[in-house]
Amino acid sequence: IIGSQGNLGSRLSDYLQEFGHKCSGIDTGFFEHGLLYPQNKKINMIRKDARDIKEKDLDGFEVLIQLAGISNDPFGNLKPEKIYDPTRNYAIKIAKMCKKLSIRYIFPSSCSVYGIGEGMLDENGQTAPQTHYSLNKLQIEQDLEKISDESFSPIALRLATVFGMSPRIRFDIVINMLC
Repeated sequence: IIGSQGNLGSRLSDYLQEFGHKCSGIDTGFFEHGLLYPQNKKINMIRKDARDIKEKDLDGFEVLIQLAGISNDPFGNLKPEKIYDPTRNYAIKIAKMCKKLSIRYIFPSSCSVYGIGEGMLDENGQTAPQTHYSLNKLQIEQDLEKISDESFSPIALRLATVFGMSPRIRFDIVINMLC
């Protein structure tokens, strides 16, 4: 799990291990000490920025879940390219390494790629990103589609806003603030 010490990664690693999956993580460690409660099970950790991941870091894994990324829009006067282009670049770089190493690649995208939709939407629905964050998610999905083929079929999950308890809960997400 790349981004294993974030809001979702912290809970996901416990969940997967509860079902018998062996997990390892790669994370910068920015939120390492920001625990509300201890994680149930420790995982093997590589402390590394996603931009610095090399093939040797991924060798031997069957599945990679790419959680690392910038997950907010309000950045004041910062240029969106400075915030989101690095995420796009390392996501596709890591996906290409996974392709070369025959590792299944899972990318949690966002349902925000649809913008303001009408009715029930599915993966064939019209996309209309309204923010730089949602545009970034859609661009990564499109990049993944370009490198997919018969031997490499990455999965992009268009998740709704994730909320609820996590050892490293995000309090900047509206639903968590409301709860």
